[in-house]
Amino acid sequence: MFAGIDEVDWASMEHAYGPADDVPALLRGLASPDPAERESALDGMYGAVHHQGDVYACTLACIPFLFELVVDPGVQDRGSIVELLTSIGGIDLDEDDEDEIDEDEIEGAANYAMAAAAVTAGAGVFCELIADEDPGVRLAAPLALATLHSRPAQVLALLRERLPVEAAEEVRLALVEAAGRVALRHRPLAGQAADWLSRLAAEAYAPGLRLAALAQLARCAPDALPGDVVTMVSGLLRELRTRPGRAGRGGPDVPTGDAASERAPAPTLVGQLRALSAEETSGRTAPWAADLLRTLHVGLDDRVAERTALLADQLRSPDPWQRIDAVRMSSGLIRAWRGAYDELVRLVAGQLTDPEPRLAEAASHVLEELFSLAAPAADALAARVAAEPGAWVRQWASGPPGLGSAVKALARLGDARVLPALATALAQPEVPHDVGFAIRYLGEAAAPLAGTLRRRLGEVGLDEGAYDRAAPLLAGLTALRAGEATPEVLRVLRGAPEYRGEWLRTAALRALDAFGPAAREAVPELRALIRRPGTAATEAAEALWSVEGDAGAVLPVLLEGLGAERVHDCRAAAAALGRLGGEAAVAVPRLRALLAHDELWLRVDAAIALWEISGRTGESVPVLLAAWEHNRHVRVRVAQCLVRMGLPGAGPDAAQVLRAELLSVRRHNAMDGGYGSHDTYEDEKLLALCRRALGVDTGKGTTS
Repeated sequence: MFAGIDEVDWASMEHAYGPADDVPALLRGLASPDPAERESALDGMYGAVHHQGDVYACTLACIPFLFELVVDPGVQDRGSIVELLTSIGGIDLDEDDEDEIDEDEIEGAANYAMAAAAVTAGAGVFCELIADEDPGVRLAAPLALATLHSRPAQVLALLRERLPVEAAEEVRLALVEAAGRVALRHRPLAGQAADWLSRLAAEAYAPGLRLAALAQLARCAPDALPGDVVTMVSGLLRELRTRPGRAGRGGPDVPTGDAASERAPAPTLVGQLRALSAEETSGRTAPWAADLLRTLHVGLDDRVAERTALLADQLRSPDPWQRIDAVRMSSGLIRAWRGAYDELVRLVAGQLTDPEPRLAEAASHVLEELFSLAAPAADALAARVAAEPGAWVRQWASGPPGLGSAVKALARLGDARVLPALATALAQPEVPHDVGFAIRYLGEAAAPLAGTLRRRLGEVGLDEGAYDRAAPLLAGLTALRAGEATPEVLRVLRGAPEYRGEWLRTAALRALDAFGPAAREAVPELRALIRRPGTAATEAAEALWSVEGDAGAVLPVLLEGLGAERVHDCRAAAAALGRLGGEAAVAVPRLRALLAHDELWLRVDAAIALWEISGRTGESVPVLLAAWEHNRHVRVRVAQCLVRMGLPGAGPDAAQVLRAELLSVRRHNAMDGGYGSHDTYEDEKLLALCRRALGVDTGKGTTS
């Protein structure tokens, strides 16, 4: 084994962390009889040689030796090496990707292509490994074949032949998953794969296999799913709950390496991931069921009603693990798709009192993200908050404390029953960083907290930590428009330290802006600030306008801001000019010129300000609607303006755009592979604005 390995000039190559002269030791480590050494070597391969999926020259040089390892029955943990080869050779660059590659990426793209060619050339060995004595190898081989083999029809036939003689349950599931992968990658074979999967789903196979077949059908041929798919899946889940024993990854059916008792602990990422996976699946009857259900949901896509019904059934399950999975998947569904979710939210709220702490915690985190959609859970959230005062504030090993998720969820509903929790949070030695944002959603209901906010702000030391301590207090006072706190805000404004001083001054100026005429004693300070260059001058001008309403004092500052080098400063000046309305008529030519600016957000701000000042929509509306189409994240800002314009002013094109938004089932800001904590809130806000602009019912419910 490893013939010629020492003849490779490893030192002339590099990996993610420098010279690749350590690669031979890693390769030999993969063949070690010591489990800890094998794990450390695998960690090194993923961490350096194949770092975050990258392919280097040394990665390419490893491929022949990795193939030697996977075909040697004396090597243990070969399944993990098959997975490594699949990852190295399985990166596809389609034509769109190739068009976007710049000069710096050409070498990397060439490496990906060479890796795919090299691993594909040797992929015939996986045909033999699909019947290997090691169940871990058999588990990894089907996906390798589906991803890398150059003859997909042969692979599909091999998968079908292997299934009846395969004894290990999870390997059987891997065979079915690989068939779905083949169908997705090679669409002419989708019909054959779908026919086979349909038979597996309908015939008298084990419930796990039938569930896997339905999941892959949803993935590669959703139109072939049976009409009663929700009923079928619910029945299969009930069967899985009642079966004895445990047969999942790492269970008795499919060992993925040495037993835990034989594996020495190693401080490796691979080891940590394995430990997390073991903890997550411990005690589950069918730990792979969650992955199958996630695949099914992805395949069902915009069939929101069916997905909701399926999750509702899971949330009623006596199995806490099925409910944990359902809570998490409910979050993904609601975050990406619009629909009627009241029943689902009530069922999630029902998990708040479950004795399994992971289930209750998962439920509260989901409700935290829902904002107004969590209304059916209000009473359950209030009960949880009242019952657990120790969870009102969360302390972290690093970083400032934060509010508990149930507290945030209740506050985001504007529910006054959260006030005792917020009062307690404000009494902490270190105020939670998010308490000010929670107060914002409560409005006048949080007025009793103003005195405490004011007192705590007056106690903030104006040193390098001032911003972290003062920001949540200023945010709360801003939300309450608590003008009586002007002296405390002025103290912070005047004494802001150099470290994060600009951030602190911005927060203080926004508070004074919100206070309006009640902050009259701040006028001398604001007049002094508008004479200083920088962003603070624009923010001081905004505050001065709110407090005093003197257009003559602020116009020169804002006009100068329109010519700032930073787009952020130009945007702030444009928005401030819009607030002046007709008083800022002198700014119209400059704003009109900005309608053709390269930066989309600045074009939008200029268009809105132009309408606010002139009252004419002819120039502004086309810019706003073009931005709507080009950048979905600008839609809330545009819709807010269209509401104020009214449909007669906005015109028929705007009405058409708003109606189209209401007909969409997909949330406007839904992202594949990522999300923001306020995505659902922003999308529901957009829907409410669209309805308001069109004069239709603004109540909750479906959007179609």
